[in-house]
Amino acid sequence: MGQPLPLNKPTQVTRATTPGETASPPGGFAARLQAYKTWRDQLTEAIQAYQSWVEEQGLADGEQDLRVYDLIHEIQTDKLTVALTAEFARGKTELLNAIFFADFKQRLLPSGAGRTTMCPTELQYEDKYGPCVRLLPIETRKTALSIREYKRTPVHWTTIHILKVNSADEVREAVLEVTRTRKVPIHEAQELGLYTPQPGVEAPKDGMVVIPVWRHAIINYPHPLLKQGLSILDTPGLNALGTEPELTLSMLPSAQALIFVLGIDTGVTRSDLEVWTQHVRGARRTGHMVVLNKIDTLWGGVQDNSSIAKEIASQVENVARTLAIDAQQVFPLSAQKALLGKIKSDAALVADSGIRAFESHLSEQLIPARHAIMRDRVVHEISQRVESSSGLLRAKIAAYDAQVKQLRQLGEKNLDEIQVLVSQVRAEKRRYDKELEGFELTRVALIEEANRLLSFVNLKSVDALIHDARQAMQDSWTTHGLKTGMRTFFQGATERMHNVNRAAEQIRVTVSGIYGRMHADYGLALISPPPLSLAVHYHEFMKLEEKAEKFRSSAGTFMTEQHFVIKKFFITMVSQARMNFQTCNESAKGWFKISISPVFQQVQQHRADIERKLETLKAIHADMDVLGEQLSVVEQEKKTLESRLHTLDQLLVRIQKPFE
Repeated sequence: MGQPLPLNKPTQVTRATTPGETASPPGGFAARLQAYKTWRDQLTEAIQAYQSWVEEQGLADGEQDLRVYDLIHEIQTDKLTVALTAEFARGKTELLNAIFFADFKQRLLPSGAGRTTMCPTELQYEDKYGPCVRLLPIETRKTALSIREYKRTPVHWTTIHILKVNSADEVREAVLEVTRTRKVPIHEAQELGLYTPQPGVEAPKDGMVVIPVWRHAIINYPHPLLKQGLSILDTPGLNALGTEPELTLSMLPSAQALIFVLGIDTGVTRSDLEVWTQHVRGARRTGHMVVLNKIDTLWGGVQDNSSIAKEIASQVENVARTLAIDAQQVFPLSAQKALLGKIKSDAALVADSGIRAFESHLSEQLIPARHAIMRDRVVHEISQRVESSSGLLRAKIAAYDAQVKQLRQLGEKNLDEIQVLVSQVRAEKRRYDKELEGFELTRVALIEEANRLLSFVNLKSVDALIHDARQAMQDSWTTHGLKTGMRTFFQGATERMHNVNRAAEQIRVTVSGIYGRMHADYGLALISPPPLSLAVHYHEFMKLEEKAEKFRSSAGTFMTEQHFVIKKFFITMVSQARMNFQTCNESAKGWFKISISPVFQQVQQHRADIERKLETLKAIHADMDVLGEQLSVVEQEKKTLESRLHTLDQLLVRIQKPFE
């Protein structure tokens, strides 16, 4: 092999390190992933404890309870996704073997000559499927369903079960299925959208085209990292990315880490740059990691370590400049030597391979990014619910405080004075009952406003927009007409998003006014309803529209038959937009419940407080001897409420516990 290059020398030359930075120790990524899973498990337990508390207090609400269970399910099924893409023969699959599957002591994924992954492949683990390889036939490209939609219908998938998960031969044989191809006539390849005649390019003389057997593959394997929630998306080269737009419009952007693999022996080739420009760079604004693989090809020559380090540094700078990224994002390494070193337990070879610095960076980027998403989506929403429950308890404790004070003062009053108090509370109850009649009308009006808000993003409305856009595209036989139909869809969708924001702000202002008036007139807790934040959904929608614009103006749109243009557009962009609207609809429903529930709970609670005070006064008026007993009861109930509040405060601390 020649003189291997020590990792510390090229790393210091090719990639600046921060003071005190060191490569992660063996198992560092796995340990970090386990810590994240522990955080998720603890969060799940805290939310379940809160839901149990709600049910014990008799505060359960069917619709809101379902939302809490949805949040718990989201945590439990959370995936940390790493996506890898590259042109053929860049060592991408070997990198996967080296990072995640070296403990198998041999290659788990096919990476030998002639054994290239031909279809997008996901590696993950879900208990319900057991160890297996699930394969979606290439013929499904003829339908108008996306891969995401097919995942909901298992009947369309071919499944190869892995009976002996510890048998490397059986696992490898099952996984090799993703490399299968077959030859089909040109017309069939065109029907599948896998062949487009190119000007100046001669068609195959035998009239046959090689295509993948499978459209998509899911390897469900019980590897410890996959069981902890890691998911890996392995995408083939330029051809597959171009023919399956769902990859670049949905799957790649949703990954927490996007790794682009190059070979140091080739640098950035024309096809590499095309993959980067058309599919990788546009998929994410930040978070790209570029692996400059195969540095071991420089080890066997006559150059010394210093010369090799300089050459690698030069390559890193060239790659960074060509791709217009920071050199800190480029990691020179040897996936092959990393895998070999791990298989042989050769720590020196693993160190020389450069894999540790990359694993460390991957850990630092991937897990915090996913945690931030989970915190914003789940922790924020459930915290609002807990804080709302705490606010109601504090208001109730304040009411008991006032009642304790009043009861102690009653000992100094005579029966006539107590009778006056009874009359006053009765009058207060009559006034408040009339107030409740008005509140019922307000509640009905708010529900009508909420229904109007949700009408802008309910799936029936969105489906009508999709239908109109599809019809307009099919009725037009010009490229301009197709593009107009696409633009019409996004303009209509954008208008709906703006309408939701306007309607939500009107509701928030109305509810804020109710809270303010109840606080001023009756001393109820002053709660400020949160604004409806659709920023995440709007941002995702804007990114999708940007990609639609690129799709509209791409050369491929001009050169593809009309029905394929329509199919690609609706399978990828429109189906993704539809799912975004569905999530937006759920967010708006949850926001409305969180905003209005506390005020009506306060209203009912205040009425119960008045009734309890009236019954207490009547009992004392009838028999002054029960005054001490009533005071004791109220003080005990207050202590019970304070204990419940303490429990809630502790639950909130557990829910908001940071991930370290």
